[in-house]
Amino acid sequence: MAENQAPDVKLPDPVEMSRAMTRIAEQSQRLVTDFLSRQASDGVGAKNPDPMGVGHAFLEMTTRMMADPAKLMKAQMTLWQDYLTLWQRTTQRFFGQESQPVIAPAKDDRRFKDSAWDENTLFDFIKQSYLLSARWMQSTVNEVDGLDDHTAKKVDFYTRQFVDAMAPSNFVMTNPEVLRTTIETGGENLVKGLEHLLKDLERGKGELRISMTDYDAFQVGKNIAVTPGKVVFQTDLMQLIQYTPTTPDVNKRPLMIVPPWINKYYILDLREKNSFIKWAVDQGHTVFILSWVNPDEKLAQKGFEDYMFEGVLAALDAIEKVTGEKDVNAIGYCLGGTLLASTLSYMAAKKDDRIKSATFFTTMLDFTEAGELSVFIDEEQLTMIESQMAQQGYLDGSKMATTFNMLRANDLIWSFVVNNYLLGKDPFPFDLLYWNSDSTRMPAAMHSFYLRNMYQKNLLAQPGAVSLGGVPIDLRNVKTPSFFLSAREDHIAPWKSTYMGAHLFSGPVKFVLAASGHIAGVVNPPAAGKYCYWTNTKLPKASDDWLASSQQTPGSWWPEWNNWVSTFSDGKVPARNPEKGGLPVLEDAPGSYAKVRIV
Repeated sequence: MAENQAPDVKLPDPVEMSRAMTRIAEQSQRLVTDFLSRQASDGVGAKNPDPMGVGHAFLEMTTRMMADPAKLMKAQMTLWQDYLTLWQRTTQRFFGQESQPVIAPAKDDRRFKDSAWDENTLFDFIKQSYLLSARWMQSTVNEVDGLDDHTAKKVDFYTRQFVDAMAPSNFVMTNPEVLRTTIETGGENLVKGLEHLLKDLERGKGELRISMTDYDAFQVGKNIAVTPGKVVFQTDLMQLIQYTPTTPDVNKRPLMIVPPWINKYYILDLREKNSFIKWAVDQGHTVFILSWVNPDEKLAQKGFEDYMFEGVLAALDAIEKVTGEKDVNAIGYCLGGTLLASTLSYMAAKKDDRIKSATFFTTMLDFTEAGELSVFIDEEQLTMIESQMAQQGYLDGSKMATTFNMLRANDLIWSFVVNNYLLGKDPFPFDLLYWNSDSTRMPAAMHSFYLRNMYQKNLLAQPGAVSLGGVPIDLRNVKTPSFFLSAREDHIAPWKSTYMGAHLFSGPVKFVLAASGHIAGVVNPPAAGKYCYWTNTKLPKASDDWLASSQQTPGSWWPEWNNWVSTFSDGKVPARNPEKGGLPVLEDAPGSYAKVRIV
């Protein structure tokens, strides 16, 4: 709000306010009672009060910090000097003089987009004071000597979580937009926000499940995941979807997509305008995709190799029966790419060359630099996860969702706290956030194998250190021509880590780097005209050397990939109708597996 502009003040209706608060009190009492009852029955009080080992990490950091008081005092003096400068410049502004900010938020920091953060001297002071404190806190913990790498990363990560949580934008009295709205609506925004909060607590059965979008605005198969196709085969772990062609002729060699099972496959088929699947069909590919089951306790013992046998290998057999084609081109996305690479090594050992080209979207094979997800991988936390999975038979999808949301807390947590609870606004309908909230579970055996052998021990990158179906996996035996697509701002699969993995194969590798992150870098249709990508005809050992000599191209990387994969198309054949293939149609796409929701 501008400094001399008086807002319109709306007095609250005492009758409506009383009714609302009564309703909220009744709902709160029921929620608290139910939650405490469940906690007691679960024996929560007897559990480790710090299962993540965060307290231990910070205790070690504090001990080492106090061992060097001179360094700590220097950091304090720097902060005091910054604050003194801020006071001086704020005083100048109060007297109508121009002054430059001591510190400014990052360009992509949307917390301070309201004009009052700059125009109002008081809020500008609050903003800069917070930014100075945040910078000091994070730099101080980052410069502590003697911490092992994992502890240092954990301290840095959770320090940032604390710093983000304490932002002035997250509180009524220090957020000018919220304060202005509260005055203008007579506090109706806060009452509505409290109702939203209780609704989210109720949806999470006592645990907060922040609503990121209008869940009633989307329905899988109705206005999301709507590319026409048929389910032509299924196992306990997946349904195989074949999509209806849109061109008179198609590539002779089918395209098989192996998505991750951490989320639903339809990230590649959100809506017509941003569907990679529809675009690929329109380019003349016969597209098949594996739609993974959302497992329950009955599938607790399904392991990583079961996803290979009942997923990728079963799909290959089914595609041959449907189309008569033995060979395919394949795509693996994230964890699906890790599975595809492992399967290629298994197939190489079995002299099975049915996959003629392999594309990897944001896929890690070498987990040496696993990014911020490695913060959650240590013995304490793995033991906790395995204990939870032992009770249920799977890892609850909400646990995975919370972990990924913490990687971008300002965008995926606190922005919704402000919008939903402080401003009292309804969540905006957004297909990507609907997909993001459509959580999936992880079978206990598979997830434990994946976390320990790949994230914790990095065994997949070591020849023969992991075995699937009795076959030692050695990625160096993979000679399949490969296309690696990574994203420059990917927090889940850091591009320099995926680049290391691209060097594990013996066959020809084309590496392409897209702008943006794990999702937007992949789901970037050409028609959008967004972002850019980098290519290089060479593959030097160091990722920085690759980027330094790469060529930047504006727009989507999709056509670049299509030009590459088309060299493995094996000619053209008349379009294939899923209803006239070699296997009976089971149901329409997207299939029943994709429609199972656990929210």
